[in-house]
Amino acid sequence: MENLTAVFVALTGIAVALQAGVLLAMYLAMRKSAAQMETLAAEVKTKLLPTAELAHEILTEMRPKVEIIADNLQESTTVMRDQVKRMDATVNDVVDRARLQVIRADELLTRTLDRVEQTSDMVHKTVISPVRQLSGLMQGITVGLEFLFAGRKNGGRREERRPVPQDEMFI
Repeated sequence: MENLTAVFVALTGIAVALQAGVLLAMYLAMRKSAAQMETLAAEVKTKLLPTAELAHEILTEMRPKVEIIADNLQESTTVMRDQVKRMDATVNDVVDRARLQVIRADELLTRTLDRVEQTSDMVHKTVISPVRQLSGLMQGITVGLEFLFAGRKNGGRREERRPVPQDEMFI
């Protein structure tokens, strides 16, 4: 057992020495990184700081101009919004008026077509129907007279009836 204790003590010593070596390596690496970071920070200060100061000066000079531009843009937007509202009202008024005129034109056209139809019916009843009746009567008289005169010319013989032009229309 004593022998075992010596082995554990030796292993513990080796582990502690190993840890010390790792810590020393970490310390050296951190020191080297810190030196590089200081060099980089110094470089940034020398190169970036003048640029940042110049940018700050430019922004300071431009601020009033940017404020004026923002104010002008706000005013322009307000004016444009008002103009669009007026334009919308005008367009709506024009559309309403146009719709009313289309309705009026439709009513006028409907009344005109109704009157043309009424006039056509009236002309048909008062002119065309009596003319057809008179034409039919005249054709009947003509056929009757032809029949009478045709029988006397041929010595009482009757000829075949000749077709009337109106009869051909119904065939």
